Amino acid sequence: MAKLIPAADRLILARELILKAREYPVPEEGGRYDFSYVAHVKDLVRQAKDMVKYLPQSAGASKTIKDDAVRILREAEQAEEEILHG
Repeated sequence: MAKLIPAADRLILARELILKAREYPVPEEGGRYDFSYVAHVKDLVRQAKDMVKYLPQSAGASKTIKDDAVRILREAEQAEEEILHG
C-alpha cells in the first residue's frame, strides 16, 4: 500500500523536486539536447506535478494549500520550459 503524504509535505516535496530539476547539471557533451539530461529533468518535473496535481480538487485541503498547489503546477511548467528551452 502506498504511503500517505500530508498535503503540506507534498507542497514541500514538489518544490524540492523543481529545485533539483533546476540544479541538475547540464552534460558537457550534448548540452541541453542530451537525451538522458532531458529525460531526467522531465521526470523530476513530472514527479513534482504528480505530488500536487489533485490537491486543487481535494475537498479536505484548505484554500491556501489549493492556491499553493496551483502555483506549484505553474512553477513546474515554467521551470521545464526554462531548463530545456533556455
